[in-house]
Amino acid sequence: MRTGFTERALTVATAGLSDAGSSAGFTLHDLTPALLVGSLVLLVAVAAVRLSVKSGLPSLLIYLGIGLAIGESGPFGIEFDSNELTQVLGYAALILILAEGGLSTKWEGIRRSVAPAAVLSTVGVIVSVLVVALSARFVLHLDWNTALLVGAILSSTDAAAVFSVLRRVPLPRRITGMLEAESGFNDAPVVILVTALAARSADPSQAEGWLTLAVKAVVELGVGAAIGLAVGWLGGQFMRRAASGSSGLFSIGVVALTVLAYAAAATVHTSGFIACYLAALVLGNLRLPHRPAVTGLSTALGWLAQIGLFVLLGLLASPGKMLDQLVPAVVIGLVLLLVARPLSVVASVAPFRLGWRDQVFLSWAGLRGAVPVVLATVPLTVGARNVDWIFELVFVLVVIFTIVQGPTLPWVAQRLGIVEDHRTLDLAVEATPLEELDAELIQVTVGPASKLHGVEVFELRLPQGANVTLVVRGGRGFVPEPNTVVRRGDQLLIVATAGVRAKAEKRVREVSRSGRLAGWATPGRTRAPRTERGIARRSASAVERGRGSGVERALAGVSRRLDRGRDGKR
Repeated sequence: MRTGFTERALTVATAGLSDAGSSAGFTLHDLTPALLVGSLVLLVAVAAVRLSVKSGLPSLLIYLGIGLAIGESGPFGIEFDSNELTQVLGYAALILILAEGGLSTKWEGIRRSVAPAAVLSTVGVIVSVLVVALSARFVLHLDWNTALLVGAILSSTDAAAVFSVLRRVPLPRRITGMLEAESGFNDAPVVILVTALAARSADPSQAEGWLTLAVKAVVELGVGAAIGLAVGWLGGQFMRRAASGSSGLFSIGVVALTVLAYAAAATVHTSGFIACYLAALVLGNLRLPHRPAVTGLSTALGWLAQIGLFVLLGLLASPGKMLDQLVPAVVIGLVLLLVARPLSVVASVAPFRLGWRDQVFLSWAGLRGAVPVVLATVPLTVGARNVDWIFELVFVLVVIFTIVQGPTLPWVAQRLGIVEDHRTLDLAVEATPLEELDAELIQVTVGPASKLHGVEVFELRLPQGANVTLVVRGGRGFVPEPNTVVRRGDQLLIVATAGVRAKAEKRVREVSRSGRLAGWATPGRTRAPRTERGIARRSASAVERGRGSGVERALAGVSRRLDRGRDGKR
């Protein structure tokens, strides 16, 4: 398969560069309409993001719709039926998507979620495959291998689809971290399982035993993970020492390392996908220079890969064949949503004492996206028998249940009461002074129930090296004074050095939960702590001098409030 694709690619490139302008290949004459259609598709896809945000639907549905519109049944009538080319380009797109996910994921955000996510990506996948296969065997009357193949294809989740509708809903870090880690981990074992089952369907006589398959899967995942970690760490050290003054070139090198990890692992027949994700995860947390530029390039490549992939899958789909798979897709999808996914979540995360509300949300948030549709082409490319209908089944299922689950995810989160009263977002800003100072930007959005409301800026008591530099209220921004009062709906921009970033975020969370006295209120004490008495003496002397700094005036305010509180108690 790879050799054929390489030969065709070389033929096309040679024909395009040939002076003879052969009509058999892709020529300069063909370049103009290809660029015209491609650029128009990208512009429509970019504009469609606004529609996605307003409607709550994941953008993948819009991109699939674009592919269907320009396909064989649409007004443009573009014919495309190459399953092999779709699989090759789909794998390439998944590499870039995984690289973007790893580079943008902070280890602090997923550290406590790695263990349950790893179990959910292995044990959870097995449970989901078995439940879906059981229903497909007796409801759709499939043979066991084909039923297992359907279950394996549908077992991979797509966190990108989840986050596209949850950007405005502040979820707890334990949930977002688990969804991020699961999406990065579960592609690798699913690809191994689908490939093995498809090969078994194509030639049952050459099928390997289940025990042999399990051992191979463990070895491939383990060696692939080791290669990814090694390439990520060693590549990061190399890039740090060979760092170019150009942020653009440096970013290209970092992304190239993630692709190298995939290629190195795949070359020795291990899991390239897990290697790619882990290498990107390591590189994204090594505090390399030019981080904003790296994030910007990887995000752009990730968007381009998603748009191209979903449009390509829409082109490959045949609307005329989808009606026949509508009922089977609904039946299998209901089993997957209401039985398989909840059981896989319970079996995987129950030992980690995750609350039932979190488990319900994880069950509902198991959206399917690009990976199942791409994997549906694998049985077709290896010559599996009587599986021509699988692609349409998976395509219809993904579209229907994305429409059902996507817009309802924010509502489900609200009803379960797992929405936080505030959220912090990292900002990517290309600013040389910040980079030289090793500083980071944090955006804090004050929710309706957050106890940040009514707190003055100086009462946040951020660690030294962190400061609130801007407040956006009602669409207008201003530089706050120490006694500026935080209101609901405000957005705070905090600048912090890299060393105190985590402490600053932790402090904001504490005040949001417990109010202005978080961390220093001691129940049962009738006397101010020594620190407060020192603050009172210092602030009082500043007031007497009449020329105290802004900070000292703020401290004087603390003293007055403490005195009033003690007088009231008396």
